[in-house]
Amino acid sequence: MKIKHQLAIFNALTRLLVILVLWLMLPILVENVVYRHINNGLLEKKQKFIQHLDQNEINDFIENSDDSTETYSQFSTLHSEFLVLSKSPVKIAKKKAVFTNEYRIIEGEENEYRILQYHFTFGNQGYNLEIGSSLAEINDLTFIIRFFIIIVFVVILLITFLADTFYIEYLLKPFYKIIDTKIRRVNEPEAFDHTPIKARSRDFRELDFVLNQMMDRIAELFKKEKQFISNVSHELLTPIALLKNKFENLLQNDSLDDNAFDKIAGSLRTLDMLKKIINNLLLISRIENNQYEANEDVNFHEIIADLQEDLQDRIDDREIQFLNKMEHDFFFTGNKTLIHILIYNLVTNAIKYNKPNGSIIVTDGFLNDRYFISIADSGIGMNAVQIENIFNRFARISSDQEGQGLGLAIADSIASFHHIEIKVSSALNEGTTFMLLFPEVLKHN
Repeated sequence: MKIKHQLAIFNALTRLLVILVLWLMLPILVENVVYRHINNGLLEKKQKFIQHLDQNEINDFIENSDDSTETYSQFSTLHSEFLVLSKSPVKIAKKKAVFTNEYRIIEGEENEYRILQYHFTFGNQGYNLEIGSSLAEINDLTFIIRFFIIIVFVVILLITFLADTFYIEYLLKPFYKIIDTKIRRVNEPEAFDHTPIKARSRDFRELDFVLNQMMDRIAELFKKEKQFISNVSHELLTPIALLKNKFENLLQNDSLDDNAFDKIAGSLRTLDMLKKIINNLLLISRIENNQYEANEDVNFHEIIADLQEDLQDRIDDREIQFLNKMEHDFFFTGNKTLIHILIYNLVTNAIKYNKPNGSIIVTDGFLNDRYFISIADSGIGMNAVQIENIFNRFARISSDQEGQGLGLAIADSIASFHHIEIKVSSALNEGTTFMLLFPEVLKHN
């Protein structure tokens, strides 16, 4: 996920948290604001009732009561308020109003009320006064407020999320430009663009400056590495050539016995193998350091036909049937020599690890609109562990076979250089298939 989306989501989650806190705090706000207003109203009604109360009114209240509990009740027509006056024992206590929330059944209808309870004494007689105000409207109002807050904040959340996304996109524009122009598109340090990126943020300008410095150091290291490779090539191959020349001259000496002759010949083979290893390692190093051009038209059909002709003797010696079933004639822009080495190594690998009277089948086609070349053999095959390690340097499928284990490592380096994907499928004693999946098709004949 991109950083701009992460920041926008973080801000949205922060706002959502604020919404939840406010939504949960709403009952407390209602209690502190609305309940205070109701309490004041109930106190005013209590004060008016007590001020205008006399013994005659109390007697009238009690006498007009319909029950035998000497309790007087008065209700509003909508059951939104009620007043209850009843006799009680005289209590020696402070005259203090108590507020509670209770459910009361009034004329068969249950509602929640905010109730003021007050005890007073009048004419040596104790009385309990209860004045209630319905909370139904308050609860409905609380629900509406909650719902309204949620709607408003959801709208705000969406608007601010979109605003944050676009604003963060604007802020990070220099950052993505740095990645695109100075990192993603750079394959060689020499091709690095040192042009400063225009950015208002000091942090991005500093990042651009540090990247320029880092790439300068990397370019210098690449230059030294290439020089080192050139020096190694000269310093190692030259003494090998001299030793080989001396051994070849010794072989011309007629005084050598058969034992000495065999030892010198073995030394020559060792020198040839050492020279081949050095050349292969240097080839891999040059490929990985992008020291080759990739601007030639490569005809795969032509390469396969040439390889079949060049390797026909080895194919005949192993009594292998080579089948070229390529149906397309495509060109790919790359390094023709390296592509030739890539396919050559795969074909020779198929010959080396094939069975007598086996077969090698070369096909091509398209997979998800990408051109591919498949080289399948009927050889000894590989298990999962071998497939995982076959592209490692000096790794060999079978210790019985000759070679240095660099062929597939070179193939992998060439494929990476050309952005070619190598897919391997194999089964023991059934064979192996190497598929070269190319990034794109540039020309078609």
